[in-house]
Amino acid sequence: MTAVPFRQFVLKVHSRCNLACDYCYVYETADQSWRDQPLRMSAVTVDRTVERIAEHAGTHRLPSLAVILHGGEPLLAGTDFLTELVHRLRAVVPARVDVSMQTNGVLLTEERLAALAGLGVRIGVSLDGGARATDHHRKFADGRGSHQHVERALRLLEKDRYRGAFGGILCTVDLDHPPLATYEALLAYAPPAVDFLLPHGTWSHPPPARGAETAGTPYADWLLAVFDRWYAKGETRVRLFSEIVQSVLGGTPAVEGLGLRPSTVVVVDTDGAVKQLDSLTLAGSGAADLGLNVADSPFDAALAHPLTRLRQGGLDSLCELCRSCPVVRTCGGGLFTHRYDQATGFANPSVYCPDLLRMITVIRDRVRADLPAAAQ
Repeated sequence: MTAVPFRQFVLKVHSRCNLACDYCYVYETADQSWRDQPLRMSAVTVDRTVERIAEHAGTHRLPSLAVILHGGEPLLAGTDFLTELVHRLRAVVPARVDVSMQTNGVLLTEERLAALAGLGVRIGVSLDGGARATDHHRKFADGRGSHQHVERALRLLEKDRYRGAFGGILCTVDLDHPPLATYEALLAYAPPAVDFLLPHGTWSHPPPARGAETAGTPYADWLLAVFDRWYAKGETRVRLFSEIVQSVLGGTPAVEGLGLRPSTVVVVDTDGAVKQLDSLTLAGSGAADLGLNVADSPFDAALAHPLTRLRQGGLDSLCELCRSCPVVRTCGGGLFTHRYDQATGFANPSVYCPDLLRMITVIRDRVRADLPAAAQ
C-alpha cells in the first residue's frame, strides 16, 4: 500500500485547559501523560514544526494543507503566539495553508477574534446545546457552568464583520438532552456548520448507553430526530449528514470516521512529539505515541509507522464483519479509536456499529426514495 501524505496537521499549542469537562479524552482518562508536557510549544518547537510541515509539503508537492490549532485550550497560548505562528506558517510552507482553531470559546474576546480573523483563521467553538445541556459536562474546575461565557464568544462570531471567521459549532451528543432542543439551541447562533460528535469510547471502555450488551440504537435514534428536521429545512450544514448523503449519491465521505478514504491527520504535541489521533489515549497510555519528534524526524517517518498504515488501509484494514457490511463504503468502520478492544486491538467494528448501521441505512433509504427513478 502506498502511503498518502498528511494534509491535516493538528498542533497542540497549549497542553492545559481552563475547563474541566468530565468527558474529556485528554484529561479524564487513565493516560495522564499531558502532565509531563510543556505548558506551551517553545519557539524552537514551533520553528521545527513549521519546517517539518514545509518539508512534507515540498516532498509531496502539496498544493494546500490544513493546520488546526488545538489544545488543551489554544487561546491559553496567547494572541501574539498564535498570530506569529500563523505568519510563520504562511511564510515558510510552500503551499496554501488553511488555518483553523478549535476552542471552548471562554477566552475569545473581540480583540483576539479581530487579530485571528484578520489572518483568515476560521474558528470552531465547542457547545453542547443550551445552558442546561452545555453546563451538564462543560464546567470550570470549581463546578461553574461555562455556557454564558461561550455564548458571549458565539455572539461575537455572529457579527457581520466576523462571520467569515466562524467555522462552526462542535457538539458532543448527550442522550440525556432532547435532540431537537439541542439542535435548535445551536441554530440560535446561525452557525455555518454543525459537527455532531459521538462521545469517545472503546469496547473496553464503552461510551454511555453503548457496549457489547447494549440493545437498541440510542445514538442513531437521537441523531435521526435531528436529521428529519435538517433534511426538511436545511438551516445549516450538518457535516455528518452531508457526508452520508454525499456517499449515498456516489461521492466519498471526507471526514475522519466515515468512509474508506485514507486518514491524513497527524498530531504534534507541545513538546514536538508526533502522534496519531489523540483520542487514542482511550486505548491506553502511550497508544497514540509514534516514538517520533519534529526535532529529529520528518513526517514521512510517521507515514511509515504501522499504525498509520493501519489507519490508511481502507477496506483491507477492517475486520471481516465490517468488510461484508452493506454500508461499509459510507461507514468505513467508524472512527479508528472506537474500534479498539484490549483483547483484539483495532480488528473490530466500531463500538457504535448498530447506531451507525441504522443511521446510514435510514438516511440512504430516505435519500434514494427522493431521487428520480432515472438517477437511481
